[in-house]
Amino acid sequence: MLIWQDQPRRKARIEIIPMIDVMMFLLVFFVLISMNVIPATGIKTQLPGSAQPDHLDRAYHAVITIGEHGRLQLEGKDYDLGSLEQGLQNLKRTHKDIDLVIDGDKGSELQNLVDVMDVVKSTGITAVSIAAKKK
Repeated sequence: MLIWQDQPRRKARIEIIPMIDVMMFLLVFFVLISMNVIPATGIKTQLPGSAQPDHLDRAYHAVITIGEHGRLQLEGKDYDLGSLEQGLQNLKRTHKDIDLVIDGDKGSELQNLVDVMDVVKSTGITAVSIAAKKK
């Protein structure tokens, strides 16, 4: 008499090493994002230095970013010089006590700053600061 022996089936098992790899990748990305190594949005700028920067204590800070090649953003939204005044007027209507912080790349031209300051002056906003990092 012939007896057929079935091969014993291997039990399914959960591989723990790939799961640890995935968790480590998630942890690394979380740490990089929380440390702002991976920027979220906006124009990447390098602030010029200042020996005596002041801290602003106003109710609402609006940020105008001047990037290289004259690129402008107001509160993270792209604007051109012509539509910047309308965007500032909308912010002024929304927030009564407002000040502006101009965040400019050190490689941008001075004329771009002067043009933005002219637009800000025409809207009637008088509290304007220029962002700089401490040397």
